[in-house]
Amino acid sequence: MTDKKKISILDSTLRDGSQGEGISYSVQDKINIVLALDELGVTFIEAGNPGSNPKDMEFFIEAKKLQLKNSKIVAFGSTRRRDLSCAEDVNLQSLLSADTEYVCIFGKTWDFQVTDILHATLDENIEMIRDTVAYLKSKDKKVIFDAEHFFTGYKVNPEYALKSLEAAVEGGAVCLSLCETKGGAMPSECKNAVEAVASRFGSKVEVGIHTHNDCGLAVANSLIAVEAGASHVQGVLLGFGERTGNANLSTIIADLQLKLGFECVPQENMKLLTPICKRIAEITNIALEPGMPFVGSSAFAHKAGMHIDAVIKNPFAYEHIEPETVGNERVFLMSEVAGKSMIVEKVQKFDKSLTKNSPVVAEIVKRVKDLEHEGYQFEGADASFEILVRKTMGKYQPFFNLHYYKTSGEFPRFSDDQSAFAQVKLDVEGTSVITAGEGDGPVNAMDTALRKALVQFYPAVAKIHLTDYKVRVLDGKEATASAVRVLIESSDGENSWSTMGVASDVIEASYIALVDSFEYKLIKDLERKYSRII
Repeated sequence: MTDKKKISILDSTLRDGSQGEGISYSVQDKINIVLALDELGVTFIEAGNPGSNPKDMEFFIEAKKLQLKNSKIVAFGSTRRRDLSCAEDVNLQSLLSADTEYVCIFGKTWDFQVTDILHATLDENIEMIRDTVAYLKSKDKKVIFDAEHFFTGYKVNPEYALKSLEAAVEGGAVCLSLCETKGGAMPSECKNAVEAVASRFGSKVEVGIHTHNDCGLAVANSLIAVEAGASHVQGVLLGFGERTGNANLSTIIADLQLKLGFECVPQENMKLLTPICKRIAEITNIALEPGMPFVGSSAFAHKAGMHIDAVIKNPFAYEHIEPETVGNERVFLMSEVAGKSMIVEKVQKFDKSLTKNSPVVAEIVKRVKDLEHEGYQFEGADASFEILVRKTMGKYQPFFNLHYYKTSGEFPRFSDDQSAFAQVKLDVEGTSVITAGEGDGPVNAMDTALRKALVQFYPAVAKIHLTDYKVRVLDGKEATASAVRVLIESSDGENSWSTMGVASDVIEASYIALVDSFEYKLIKDLERKYSRII
């Protein structure tokens, strides 16, 4: 990789990303994200403004204890206030107390922002930029200057925007990061502005890019900026942030490194891209967008029968890279349009002798089409599809049988977290079991009752927890009598799986999905136990 041009990546998940709606990190969350980003190998981790709140200051105290392998933590702040010296500015002193080698300072480069928002003169702003950068450099800090609103400023008053950058360079900045703050610049505007800056300052300092996604162009503008001379890219690994979000670094890193021949992270770490994205999504308490390029669960998912058949023969037919390159995996989605190649690929897990012409394959295809006509959608419920295959092939033995279930609800609630009651009677290993449960709604109550009955015989059931529960009405014309599809996502702490149920009653549909979830876990545990024995 030594012959490839290095691109320094600054991840701002903990600062710009945390400004996204509904996102809030504890100090420990921030530490965990730093460790994940360091493992991936980004150059810089912008971790917040130590002068803005006690939590950020506490983080920087804890961060000093970390032994990072690849990344440098960066503290963030602004230029001094116009009516104070740098030594008198409390925020700058807080920035110094963070004790980081690098600091990121933002300053105004759009004349309108200076006069109408900051209420300073244009010359005062220039001095604020120069003084602040020089002061921090005198304190042995390496300064990244974030040129706020640069692209808007350059468009309306290029002379002043460039003069602002000149002040940062004169003060001793090591990098000029051009911020596309409003997210409204078109690629041609971005390209022309970066080229102008790179031509004027590129021999003195590193030129960087920081884009927002208000026009859906954050990734495109970042790539164009690199081609125009930028060698420093800022963004958020998963792209979230204020308004429509920041530049998505997971996409940018993959595009630059795998498509354009740059080095953003150590090459051997590219296979960590998807696992690290999943880890950060989990810490952030958000779902990783399935359609996200490279790292989403659908990035290498195939559904159409013709596509699946071709990919089975040679993945190069419909995949631009190997999924494993970025730590992802190929997925064949089960549906009525998937075709026999898809069925064969899945059923061969149980019997490698089966082919397209095997009668059982034709039976599975027919069963799938019939069930999808009723409302099932197996592409989102692989575990239920696997159980269907086992039943059709005669390789399924139920772990329990239902005699009945009863549910009831009360309104108003009889407690803050209990509003329903359920009773189930099961036959488990020849024993009749009756249990009851309370819960926050009838489905939760039934789930509780089922677990009570099953855990006596199958302790592994205690490890199962529901991570998501979705209900969709399939035919709105029938109003409350419509069929519903219930999708349940479950996890045992190590593995995750999805199951589905369809019925005209939401409780029945939920029961079907719950049973599939429990039985899938028990089947997998039994197979692992058997494989260890033999």
